[in-house]
This record gives sequence, C-alpha cells and structure tokens, in this order.
Amino acid sequence: MPITVTAPEGVLTEAGKREILPRLSAALIEASGATGNSFFTGIVGGTVHILPIDRIYAGGANRPVVMVELKLPNIGLATDEARGTFITAATRIVAEYCVPGHKPNNTWINILNAPDGGWGIGGRQYSGEALVAAAKAAA
Repeated sequence: MPITVTAPEGVLTEAGKREILPRLSAALIEASGATGNSFFTGIVGGTVHILPIDRIYAGGANRPVVMVELKLPNIGLATDEARGTFITAATRIVAEYCVPGHKPNNTWINILNAPDGGWGIGGRQYSGEALVAAAKAAA
C-alpha cells in the first residue's frame, strides 16, 4: 500500500526526510487495525519526493504544500472513521517533521482506492477477499 510524500525543499526537517515514511506506515497499519500482522505490514511502503520549492503549486500559485497520497485496495481503511483516524494521524506526523512556520492548511492528505482486483503484489492479482484471506492467515 504505497504512501507517497511530496514536499518542497526546505519544508521537511532532515529527520523528517528519513522518518516521515516509517511513521506514516505505522499510522496506516494502526488505523487499519493490522498492528502485528506480518502480511499487512509487508505490503505497506512508499517514497518521499523532495522537489524544488518552485515546483509545488496550490490554487494556481506557488505554495509550500506537503502532500501525502495513500493508495489502497478498496478494502483498506474501509470506514469513514478509519480514514479520519489516518488523516488526523498523518497531519500530526507531517507537522512534527516540518520546519517551524509550516501552516496546517499546507498539509494535504489524499486516499485513493483501487477497484476490486486492481491490486497486485509480485505479479499476483488480489481481490479484496484474497487480501483479507492473506492478512487473516498471517494473524
């Protein structure tokens, strides 16, 4: 379940560049109720992209927005409550790893869902049912 963090240069601290992804991964795993599940934990990963500050825009203007995009199968964070839990945690984590003065409205969290059967790992297509079965087997 890829997490992509995109931030302008100079907005994330040096520790943030290293630690934001592990912290966001842990937040996703916890919000999903999958703490300790080796299958679920093993399919959470991501990237951190640091772009020149003049390459980030919001509202058609250059703005120091930090974007966190989460891609999940349609069974991931299946309830509004679970999505809200992740969004709250992710926003707090971004704030912890940004330089002083980063405004909360410059943190955007976006959750995207793949349709059933639109998820693959290692060349294997997974339905939501197959992912749940694999996660249950690892519990």
